[in-house]
Amino acid sequence: MAVAAEGSPCPGAGGRTGRIQAVHTEVCPVEAVDDDLRAQLLACWTDVSNAGGSVGFVPPVTEEEVAPHLDAVVERVHRGHELFAVLRVDGEFAGFAVLSLPVSPLRRHWATVLRVQVRPERQGRGLGRVLVSGVHAIARDRGLEFLHLTVRGGTGLEAFYATFGYREFGRMPGAVRVAPGDDRDELHLTCRL
Repeated sequence: MAVAAEGSPCPGAGGRTGRIQAVHTEVCPVEAVDDDLRAQLLACWTDVSNAGGSVGFVPPVTEEEVAPHLDAVVERVHRGHELFAVLRVDGEFAGFAVLSLPVSPLRRHWATVLRVQVRPERQGRGLGRVLVSGVHAIARDRGLEFLHLTVRGGTGLEAFYATFGYREFGRMPGAVRVAPGDDRDELHLTCRL
């Protein structure tokens, strides 16, 4: 079990704790979602999307539009196919990522990282780094050897992920249509843990 710096246990195994700007941070794996956490996940995903985050939507978007997509993830989490890596700062929800676990026995050594996001009011403080490092710790604790993720071309996010060792191994030209006449490449990145 991962233990927070203050001594409070991180619910579940494989979390990461630390300190950023004199605050307590933790990233914990979550395999069951209650109504309170669902509301926090929904608000975060909606707010990050509306702030321009590349997390599956183009602003403006409402909670009603995001909810079916969140509920599909929650269903996969409850079936054991995915899990949430939840970032907390001083015990308060601050962001999340999704770790999509392999179903095939031939791919049990790697997983895909999805929807990495930090609440807009918490951005710019190094918490994205804390979240990605926590996802890596959770993945290593589960015996995974490498991770895969995609980023939307034109955002520069590949440079952020490169600092964690991610390297581009392919791209799909025009795979993401953010608006009529505005197609972006989808970049595929991987990182050995």
